Amino acid sequence: MGKRYFSDKIVEWYLNNRRPLPWRETTNPYHIWLSEVILQQTRVSQGLPYYQQFVESFPSVIDLAHASEQEVLRLWQGLGYYTRARNLHKCAKEIAELNGGLFPTTARQLEALPGIGDYTAAAIASFAFGEVAAVLDGNVYRILSRIFGIDTPINSPEGKRVFSSLAAELISKENPALHNQGVMEFGATFCTPVNPKCAECPFKDSCVALHRGLINHLPVKIRAKKSRKRYFFYLVIKKGDSLLMRKRQAKDIWNGLFDFLLIEKNKPVKAEKLISDAEHRKWMENARRIEVSKSYKHVLTHQTIHCRFINIQAEESFTTASEDMAFYTRTEIARLPKPALITRFLQEQNGD
Repeated sequence: MGKRYFSDKIVEWYLNNRRPLPWRETTNPYHIWLSEVILQQTRVSQGLPYYQQFVESFPSVIDLAHASEQEVLRLWQGLGYYTRARNLHKCAKEIAELNGGLFPTTARQLEALPGIGDYTAAAIASFAFGEVAAVLDGNVYRILSRIFGIDTPINSPEGKRVFSSLAAELISKENPALHNQGVMEFGATFCTPVNPKCAECPFKDSCVALHRGLINHLPVKIRAKKSRKRYFFYLVIKKGDSLLMRKRQAKDIWNGLFDFLLIEKNKPVKAEKLISDAEHRKWMENARRIEVSKSYKHVLTHQTIHCRFINIQAEESFTTASEDMAFYTRTEIARLPKPALITRFLQEQNGD
């Protein structure tokens, strides 16, 4: 298959089938960057409202730079992978401080910014500035491995070299933005991981995977490490209408977000045993009522959290000497950035 043929077909397909999305109707690098960061590990249908909220709340990269981290995390709440939000904020500050709010115009320069990898850099550089820089993400890996019959593992060093080289050869020099948009959209909506639309595919006559029965076997990926199981018990201490919460500081998941007092175990235990343990008794003393929630399961990358919430109705005289914890009203809690697990629990408790 000729390189020009591949790009021409992709662009033609894209122009006839693309979804109308706001970040495709602009060359504003700030809007493009926002969309790319939000859509990492996130479906378009889920990410679109977040994109719109960010653009409305922070119309420019300078506005985002001047926001507090808590404001950014609160707006990001529910998207997960909160490192993305912190890097987004850090990157905005650097662009505002070092470049006066102007984005670098090349992929190489963009990659030097916090949280911008080679894929995002290529997307911004091609969409906003017309640079001939090929994007390479999961969608592109899948398309290229199937159409060209490449079985080199995509998450291996050799696979990265093979696919990067091929993507660079195939990208249109005349229409790099349309080419990149095309391969991304083609993989997201047409050459999908499961049940791709092979019968309607513009490459059905030349796709190696289709003709060799390898559609369900490509791309090849080295198996990821086994998921770790964690067992959380949250002490939800209520005094009046306020709840005791703390800001997570440890180098662990959800750093910078607010949750409750946490007891973590390395294996399943009964909540009743936990309540009776002497080391935890100080939190139960003078409690007017103690209730244990149902079990919650929360799946993250490489770890699964099994969680129960122990609701403790404390006396008005209850105090804590811990500086990293404080009581917050429901209105205040609504403004705090929280893990999705905590938000889910609070919504169910409040009947929202």
